[in-house]
Amino acid sequence: MSEPIDAEIVPDDKQLDTPLPVVGPIDYNDQGVPTFDYVRDRIENRVATSAGMQELTGESPQAKTIDEQMAEREKAGLDKLEEIRRSMRGE
Repeated sequence: MSEPIDAEIVPDDKQLDTPLPVVGPIDYNDQGVPTFDYVRDRIENRVATSAGMQELTGESPQAKTIDEQMAEREKAGLDKLEEIRRSMRGE
């Protein structure tokens, strides 16, 4: 069995009973209704998340053109490789 830990008793500090100050904007009013700034921030966050997901999953127009460019490069590379192989065989 382990030995008990010896600790000192710390007296209560009255300063800990005071509430912490509110930092930053308040998201809801006294009636529980969200503020305009809070709603706007949430919408902007969702729009940014959606745009990022579209870009990552390849659903955006820019991603499609990039995929098409990569497919064209791969096809051109395979065609060039086949041309080199034919030239090495003497065809």
